[in-house]
Amino acid sequence: MNDLERQLHYPLGEALPPPGEPLDVVAGADTGLSPAVKWVRMPLPFVLNHINLWLLRDEIDPPSGQGAKIQGWSIVDCCISNDTAKQQWESIFANALDGMPILRVIVTHMHPDHIGLAHWLCQRWKVPLWISATDYNVARIGCMGPTGFGGERAAEFFASHGLNSPEAVAQITARTGYFPALVPSVPLQYRRLMDGMVLRIGGRDWECISGYGHAPEHIALYSASLKVLIGGDMMLPRISTNVSVYEADPEANSLAQFLESIDKFRALPSDTLVLPSHGKPFTGLHIRIDQLHDHHRDRLSEVIHACTDRACSAADIVPVLFTRTLDLHQTTFAMGESIAHLHALWFSGKLRRTLGDDGVFRFRRCD
Repeated sequence: MNDLERQLHYPLGEALPPPGEPLDVVAGADTGLSPAVKWVRMPLPFVLNHINLWLLRDEIDPPSGQGAKIQGWSIVDCCISNDTAKQQWESIFANALDGMPILRVIVTHMHPDHIGLAHWLCQRWKVPLWISATDYNVARIGCMGPTGFGGERAAEFFASHGLNSPEAVAQITARTGYFPALVPSVPLQYRRLMDGMVLRIGGRDWECISGYGHAPEHIALYSASLKVLIGGDMMLPRISTNVSVYEADPEANSLAQFLESIDKFRALPSDTLVLPSHGKPFTGLHIRIDQLHDHHRDRLSEVIHACTDRACSAADIVPVLFTRTLDLHQTTFAMGESIAHLHALWFSGKLRRTLGDDGVFRFRRCD
């Protein structure tokens, strides 16, 4: 545990859900539907090696509108599409839900570890997908498009920011199947989530809170009656979520959008229990917001310093922000983050941008 983590509180201590076995995290006896929230943890084949998924005790009206409510569970986020995740979900369905069905699938955003199995879960239970319109449509593009968020356009974009070695360009150009391999499909229909919308889940209101900078239109969920925030990737306890600029929106100001978005959580009570997509449930929301602002303020200061004596490309900034050795997968994320930090300073008037004869954008501190 690092010094920043020690400023937060982890109510469950070191407890983690075993594979295929949910852990009760919120009792929720106020409505008689208890437990209110179960925690599922599934492995990922990345450096960030797990994702937290959530089961919310739920009830819905029958399709006919008459008769008793149907009792069951709603899923929040899904894991990537692979056999291990499917097997763990089947174990949960068989052994951990008291014989009740899944009633709906809710996805915070379109990244593969969150939406990868949405198509399978929705088909498996004949239930709708709930997601923001922006993230639904971006996910469909990723599944159906010829490049899957890689390929020639991505290579050209990163080359324009200095990642232009023949080896890197060739590897990124060839990387066309990453997204569809993890998200082979998305449901053909969805129910739209929007900022300020209230979902009635298990007799409780859950408010949708939109966030930007990490995903096109990320949706977090907050229950005032439980004082629980399902923060998705917008509020993580140990790391700062990836905030990047990519080829589809090449002049985005993603970092400013992210910092403005997390400030929306300041209106929530200081003792809110945060359920993050990675890491352990924690309290100390306002402290964590301040930590993230401090982190990015320090990184921006480092970027300004690097751009003071010479004009720097994003590729030049990668080793400033990331001191460890990176593989190609990590390098593309690091490039996106470097561009995001440069853009934040460029849009605020602290850096000026020029395009060199070599086709590379560089940034230098304004006089």
